[in-house]
Amino acid sequence: MLPPVLLAILLLALAAAEPPPQGNPVDRIAEGYVKAALALGRHDPDYVDSWYGPKAWTDQVEAEKPGLRDIDARVAQLTAELKGLRAPADDADRLRRKWLRINLSSMAARLRMLEGSRMGFDEESRALYDAVAPPLADSVLDPVLEKLDARLPGTGPLADRYDAWRKDFVIPPDKVDTVFRTAVAEGRRRTLARVKLPANESFKIEYVTGKSWSGYNWYQGGYRSLIQVNVDLPIHIDRALDLACHEGYPGHHVFNVLIEQRLVNERGWKELMLYPLFSPLSLLAEGTAVYATDLTFSKEERLAFERDVLFPLAGLDPKRAEEYATVRDLIDQLKGTRVEGARRYLDGILDRESAIEWAMRHELRNRDQAERGVRFAEQYRSYVVNYSLGEQKVRRHVESAPDRDARWASFLALIASPPLPSELR
Repeated sequence: MLPPVLLAILLLALAAAEPPPQGNPVDRIAEGYVKAALALGRHDPDYVDSWYGPKAWTDQVEAEKPGLRDIDARVAQLTAELKGLRAPADDADRLRRKWLRINLSSMAARLRMLEGSRMGFDEESRALYDAVAPPLADSVLDPVLEKLDARLPGTGPLADRYDAWRKDFVIPPDKVDTVFRTAVAEGRRRTLARVKLPANESFKIEYVTGKSWSGYNWYQGGYRSLIQVNVDLPIHIDRALDLACHEGYPGHHVFNVLIEQRLVNERGWKELMLYPLFSPLSLLAEGTAVYATDLTFSKEERLAFERDVLFPLAGLDPKRAEEYATVRDLIDQLKGTRVEGARRYLDGILDRESAIEWAMRHELRNRDQAERGVRFAEQYRSYVVNYSLGEQKVRRHVESAPDRDARWASFLALIASPPLPSELR
């Protein structure tokens, strides 16, 4: 037995050698997840959609410059650490761990893709977004196309007739900004009547060209967004309100503001300061954004606002607003075609030219729009499921509520306590 003095010295030495307490293990895993995502973003420029966290984390990643295999190993280690934790303390902890687990799994799938692995469209969408869109048969589309064929004037290909008819509803370039800002202001007014946002939330609008998308919200952190609108192609009158609600209120801007306020700042979930584009969160982000217009305006309210406010601002004939709304409602029934066309193209069922022709035939796009859609699929691949499938899932979830107030509450709860995509019907 050691003498008491030597024993005391040994115990002091052992105490000094013990590492200091590490804090919440989930916080450590979350930090590792963010740094792995930032590292992946060095290899995949589209991966990190927004990031407003500590500069020191970015600096560390830039200094280390890990390769794809290093990141892959780190993701596997974090996944094992998460799995080995004790049982969650409460429902909030359980929710957080679920999202970390699914995001780590999604990141591992994206890493495999960057390393050369290729999956089928459905396998990829399940791996990245935790969701698979059901197949869409051409026969489902035929009745809708027949109704459009009977309604649109002229002869010849339906896509050409639709394109010609829509030219009467293009917002003149010098009026785009006025119309769009008016639409944003109305969406914001209606949103603020339902939800309290931080007093300093704001956004900036820019008009850009040369993009494969029509609009984009770049979240800056601090409750600020940069909303970009692509003016390469004509902007039709319905896009003003759709873009305003989708990118702004109560769409992406509100989605990101509430995540920062309620999950990052109030709960301390720093992993959500980073938004990976190719992740399950995108299905909720796009689903809530696509559904945002219908949540904010009933059909009657939308018709009245466009007819009485936006049409006159754009210099368009308000007497034709109802005609335009009727056709738009039919076009909305073709939403799933974008996913189906991308699936057939990326799975090799259609070659590039056939995919363009398919979009012209079934999505009623002109050639420029169809080519743009194919370029989007080439760049973002199965990401397109997040629009129509995300909107379907969000709509079913929200509209199961009994009235409009309850639907707004359900919509906001999807952001404050987001379920996994596979948990939505």
